[in-house]
Amino acid sequence: MNNPKPIVPQGRLAILTRRKFVGGALLAMAGASGLRAAGESPWQVGCYTRPWNKHDYRVALDAIAAAGFKFAGLMTAKTGMLLTPDTTLEQSAKMAAEAKTRGLSIASAFGADFMKKSSVAESIVRLRRLVDNVAACGCPGLLLGGAGYPEAVDDYYKVVAECCDYAEAKRVGLTIKPHNGPSSTGALCRRLIDQVGHKNFRLTYDPGNVCKHSGNTVNPTDDAATVDGIVAGMCVKDFRLPNDVEITPGTGQVDFARVTARLRRGGFTRGPVVIECLDAGDIAHVTAEAKKTRLFIEALLARGLT
Repeated sequence: MNNPKPIVPQGRLAILTRRKFVGGALLAMAGASGLRAAGESPWQVGCYTRPWNKHDYRVALDAIAAAGFKFAGLMTAKTGMLLTPDTTLEQSAKMAAEAKTRGLSIASAFGADFMKKSSVAESIVRLRRLVDNVAACGCPGLLLGGAGYPEAVDDYYKVVAECCDYAEAKRVGLTIKPHNGPSSTGALCRRLIDQVGHKNFRLTYDPGNVCKHSGNTVNPTDDAATVDGIVAGMCVKDFRLPNDVEITPGTGQVDFARVTARLRRGGFTRGPVVIECLDAGDIAHVTAEAKKTRLFIEALLARGLT
């Protein structure tokens, strides 16, 4: 049986169809590029669930909303990592719905454990599942922890490279942050991002981790100068000797004013800025620290905007 020829709109109908297509494409590009209304901050200042990870994630969402945030980041809770390749789409959508009932949007989600040793193909499937879960949360970005040891680097970033187009089609940006081993600083992350070579794989800068995982040999203010043009977000984390990041930002040795100013000069002018760690304590104490940090970061980012 012959396939019927496609119906091609003609005349005025063709013009209207093209206008509708172009208009829809422009709206899609506007959403993807993060265009904002006049007076709206170009940064999405939020807080991850991690500081309340001795509790159910809904307790964390309650606290994040109570601290005055409009954005949350999914990371860990009492049950462990909130998003994994084995999380169902229904579970992911439920987390987004729980956030929405509290007036929160999901600005960032941390995903790990997608690699299967000696199986790049299976690892690709697992990372794509993570992307699907992030998309189900209505979240624009999946934050990856990177390969923890040199022998894993080639396969890890081969998997990431194979998933960049897939994630882009789902409107999910992939980022890596300074973490450990081969990606312990911004400069090392840049090499890995260049190795992948895809516009949908960029950097979430984490100054506290630069201090911690470099053995406090690299100053994040200097390191921030190595990542011009590749920063899509920031994990707000401080550091205190000998090896402590579980502290409230602004109370350790990271100079956040200089780090954020340098990142902005390098092109980071919009995106998620999400607090990862706070001083430990009961729910009320951690929530108060979250609010204090929100005001601190908002004040830093507001400099030069008016």
